[in-house]
Amino acid sequence: MKKKFLALLMASVMMLGLAACSSSSDATTEGTDATTEEGGDTASGDLPTVGVLIYKYDDTYISTVRNSLQAALDGKATVEMQDGKGDQATQNDQLDVMISKGVDVLCVNMVDAKAASGVVEKASAAGIPTIFFNREPDTEVIKSYEKACFIGTNAIDAGKMQGDIIKDLMDAHPEYDLNGDGKVQYVMFQGEPDNPEAIARTQYSVEQAVANGLQMEQVGETQVCNWDTETAQKAMEAMLAANEGKIELVIANNDGMAIGCIAALSNIGYNTGAEGAPYVPVIGVDATDAAKDAIAKGQMSATVLQDGDAMGKAIAAAALNAAAGKEFLDGTDYVYDDTGVAVRIPYAPYTGE
Repeated sequence: MKKKFLALLMASVMMLGLAACSSSSDATTEGTDATTEEGGDTASGDLPTVGVLIYKYDDTYISTVRNSLQAALDGKATVEMQDGKGDQATQNDQLDVMISKGVDVLCVNMVDAKAASGVVEKASAAGIPTIFFNREPDTEVIKSYEKACFIGTNAIDAGKMQGDIIKDLMDAHPEYDLNGDGKVQYVMFQGEPDNPEAIARTQYSVEQAVANGLQMEQVGETQVCNWDTETAQKAMEAMLAANEGKIELVIANNDGMAIGCIAALSNIGYNTGAEGAPYVPVIGVDATDAAKDAIAKGQMSATVLQDGDAMGKAIAAAALNAAAGKEFLDGTDYVYDDTGVAVRIPYAPYTGE
């Protein structure tokens, strides 16, 4: 009898244990489901998703813009960002993925600005507001979609600013006229062959210098180096091999190419920053950290500030408005220029002074 009692007691204990385990398991499962649901809401929250297409991550200036944009959207939006790696076909595929994911707004830094009509067509069909930035498509392409705008600079202004810098530089340093002929013998480094911004900077830098009363004479052909430092260095090395002592000025569409030219000059003893070293003035655009450092060391003369931080913040403000169903510039201090669809971030000369 005692054995039977003990057996029944042990069986009862085991049944109670199994019931407790079953209850605990059910509670844990319910808790996990609740946490997953809440976690999903928290991860995406009610935050909008901003799709960002970058033409090339390793562009120094664009890195400044995208870092600023990312920081400005932090905690306010989920950011999907892709590197086009300088290839328009790659960027087209990335665009399709962004649209399929249903992003709330697109921010597009075109690889090829002439391909923007395709972006507009797809974004319009999906009803996604689209902000083009830095690389400016044709105005009529932007105007063809009521939910599109452009945020960037006016490339003509950068060129004119370089022209003004050249005038001031030559007036302050008559010794830069190496042959004493009263003319400025210069070499030109252009970004891309068909890029409107590169073309404008190339054209207006020289035109403005001439308008300021200088006589400009180009040495050799325009060196198209696709904004790239290493390509510009190699091109400058070839120019120096053929024209050393004949080059009085280097004009570059961006600081990356300017730094490449300085590297080539330094390799033959020019622009080292050392007192008494031979020197050829070099002027760029962007005011990157590398350019500022070169100016501080006496290796580079000047650049034109293109404010990447300000551009990133402007893009973020417009994107958040668009994602909320508002007008791009609602509640901001930004205004459109005469086109009615473009916001211009101003340039400023930078000489380190």
